[in-house]
Amino acid sequence: MSRPTGAKKWAEEEFGSVELGDSRRTARLVAMAAGACRRPSGRVAAVFTKDAQREGAYDFLESEHVASEEMMAGLASATVRRCAGLPFVFVPTDGTSVTVSDWTGERDFGRIGSDNNGARGLKVVDALAVDPQGTPVGLLGLTWWARQKSAPKKQHAKQSRPLEEKETRHWVQTVQAACSALDEGGVRGWFQIDREGDGRDLLLALHETKHWWTVRANADRSIELEDGDTAKLRSELDKKSALDTYPLQVVARPGRRPRTATMVVRAARVVLRLRDRKANRITTLAVTAVWAREQGTTPAGEEPIDWLLYTNHPVETLADACLVIDGYAQRWRVEEFHRTWKAGDCDVESAQLRSFAAVQRWATILAAVAVRIERLKRLARTQPNLPAAVDLSPFELRALIALTFEEKPRPRDATIAQAVAWLAEMGGYANKYSGKPPGATVIGRGLKYLRSAARLLELQHV
Repeated sequence: MSRPTGAKKWAEEEFGSVELGDSRRTARLVAMAAGACRRPSGRVAAVFTKDAQREGAYDFLESEHVASEEMMAGLASATVRRCAGLPFVFVPTDGTSVTVSDWTGERDFGRIGSDNNGARGLKVVDALAVDPQGTPVGLLGLTWWARQKSAPKKQHAKQSRPLEEKETRHWVQTVQAACSALDEGGVRGWFQIDREGDGRDLLLALHETKHWWTVRANADRSIELEDGDTAKLRSELDKKSALDTYPLQVVARPGRRPRTATMVVRAARVVLRLRDRKANRITTLAVTAVWAREQGTTPAGEEPIDWLLYTNHPVETLADACLVIDGYAQRWRVEEFHRTWKAGDCDVESAQLRSFAAVQRWATILAAVAVRIERLKRLARTQPNLPAAVDLSPFELRALIALTFEEKPRPRDATIAQAVAWLAEMGGYANKYSGKPPGATVIGRGLKYLRSAARLLELQHV
């Protein structure tokens, strides 16, 4: 895989092919992305400290000639290029919101959450490419919208609307855009979607693609049996012999005690009955259901761990079923990306921009930066012996070694794990006390210090 190195080169790879109708706009976009990479922040003024840079950035973000869709298309193309040679990529797909300041409600943002809390901002569905080792590669899709009206109060009214009136259409659009980019590059995707995606419209849209997909079940669906009768999925799966069991290490969190859970795995080919309430008809969809449920190790007062997954990936053995389960676990990569993008160093929700379009453009740039931070974090954990040059430029590595080792002789190179540990320590990581590997926050802080020093070395070299 070809990976970006320094901030400028990284920005050129991510955004250099974006078509904005004028090469000067593309050059401005690349310069802004490089600036955000060196000094990530949700506030434009914190990234660009010179008056001319700030003015140029605001002009770009408010320009009617800049299409956010073209920016995202450029990011997707760059992501697919980096995926060349991989057998497949996981594509965790999820929805989130970006809350912004709009106390008067006069700007073109929409409601976030319930009508009562008064929060304003944008909704977004994103698709992230993750390699088979669990390392983020880049973005494949971002679909934005602003909620303007309250959703129907009754669940039946929600379900009976046509797709064009449901927010599900944004999920379908994101999947279709990601598939288009993957198809163009000849890369197979494996979409990983949580319970929010368990709906007729999205399941059928996934079925129409050429790619693999896994969706976590939101409810115990009705299935069609071979004799034409119907039954509930869980009761039918419970009649099947277990493929086997596997141990799962459960980390402590609110409502969960740490333990080694015993997971019982069952799998079967089933036919889902998908109801179209508007047309009052049933559409059937053949899938493989993989059910992993904790048995015999659940502490008193807790619910057992229970994952019921639909997939179109072949499942014949326990190894196949575990591959589906492990693939679904990669969905957490998009949750981690959200934290870095929204509340970490990128802090997109602190943007003081005044329009939907400006927030969308700036958030797209910061999303690419957040993916780079997450990639560094995961590379250090999953492929620790790779050379640091796999994702750091020569100037960044020289600056990092100089800042870490004040006295000579200094090492001339480092592994990615060593480099990330040094970055994290610069960002305040106390490794001997925390007992956990470095996270995106301390890595991001370290990168801020590093990039200023690396920039000085670049200028001296010129």
